[in-house]
Amino acid sequence: MKKLAIVVAGGPAPGINSVIGAATIRACLSGVEVIGIQDGFKWLAEGDISHVVPLTIADTSRIHFRGGSYIGISRANPTRSPEHLQRTLDALDRLDVGMLITIGGDGTATLAQIISEKTRGKIRVVHVPKTIDNDIDLPDDTSTFGFQTARHVGVEIVKNLMVDAKTTSRWYYVIAQGRKAGHLALAIGKSVGATNTLIPEEFRKSRVPFATVVDILAGSVIKRLAYGRPDGIALIAEGLADCIDPEDLAKHTELPRDHMGNIHVAQINLGEVLIKGVEERLEGLGIKATLIPKYIGYEVRCADPIPFDMEYTRDLGHCAARYIIQGGTEAVVSMIDGRFRPISFQEMKDPATGRPRVRMVDVDSDRYLIARGFMLRLKREDFDKPEELARFAKVAHLTPEAFRDQFFHLVKDEPKVVPDVGLHLMANSEEGSKPGA
Repeated sequence: MKKLAIVVAGGPAPGINSVIGAATIRACLSGVEVIGIQDGFKWLAEGDISHVVPLTIADTSRIHFRGGSYIGISRANPTRSPEHLQRTLDALDRLDVGMLITIGGDGTATLAQIISEKTRGKIRVVHVPKTIDNDIDLPDDTSTFGFQTARHVGVEIVKNLMVDAKTTSRWYYVIAQGRKAGHLALAIGKSVGATNTLIPEEFRKSRVPFATVVDILAGSVIKRLAYGRPDGIALIAEGLADCIDPEDLAKHTELPRDHMGNIHVAQINLGEVLIKGVEERLEGLGIKATLIPKYIGYEVRCADPIPFDMEYTRDLGHCAARYIIQGGTEAVVSMIDGRFRPISFQEMKDPATGRPRVRMVDVDSDRYLIARGFMLRLKREDFDKPEELARFAKVAHLTPEAFRDQFFHLVKDEPKVVPDVGLHLMANSEEGSKPGA
């Protein structure tokens, strides 16, 4: 039987070592030789097969406790040129690889399918999805591995920042990783009870003026001050930068771009840019506030996995090895309700892009609406209550009419507050169950 190779690509996520360890143990017990491809596809793309290590039960049986990747990682993409892809395929052939487990995000899943197609099935490929962004479209809202640990560690960090914010009377703008979706920012913000949370999905894929984002954040500061609190925490998904009109954003910061000309969201100092904008807005209203940026990402993505992710990823690794050894290929490994479910690459694809679908936060879900209800930001109902409007206007050194003129644009499309439908139905049900009702 040919060798089983394991490779990790993309960015780190807690639980990688658990997948490597469990897959290795399962394969070795089946008499399959396992090798680890070091540093992702970096060396294979150059035709170099010297950066490979044998993986045994003795080597990997206890690595699941630790974060990081036992065999390294990189974002090297062999599909950037036909030459690099061919060198990768040749290198795998020279290594006598007949089975390949890839661990990575949507880009790695796409590469895994290409390898299977180009080798015409000679190399069976199974992909284990990982990302702290939680944006791979797994069934039944199943988490991508590493997400729960990232949230856990992120919450611990923000809890400390909340104490510091209150103690020192300042605001923290916490930028959480999430290039396309706001799952991590929302999960951390909702868990800690952040003052405000902004995610890309809120703007429903439309471009938003920079000034609107600034006013949302400034409005939270004003509302908080109106109730006697000069401190606060705002969670902001880094992907928000992609929602702001590029020409508008370019007026406030230089826009780094990748080799394809796309804005490189992760390299935008979004916290500093927003803080400068909010400070200028508040100063124009005669308000002084201390705003501090904090970036969360590198601190959480190589953290030791929490027990949930340790168990979850060991299951994924075991199932990946079992499935591929038994002849399975071209599938993403998932665990749904405690049962292994292989999802074909084709099933995961977005027909419009040819890449795996991106899972976004459903802003119409109760999960999001409950979070939104707890956020301290200007709301439509505030402008319908003269006493509230006067309170906020006083903080901003404006008349109520002037405050409405400047900030009502944030809420003009919000529906007026109506009774909670769910509670209303529940009340009717309870009334109907009474004797004689």
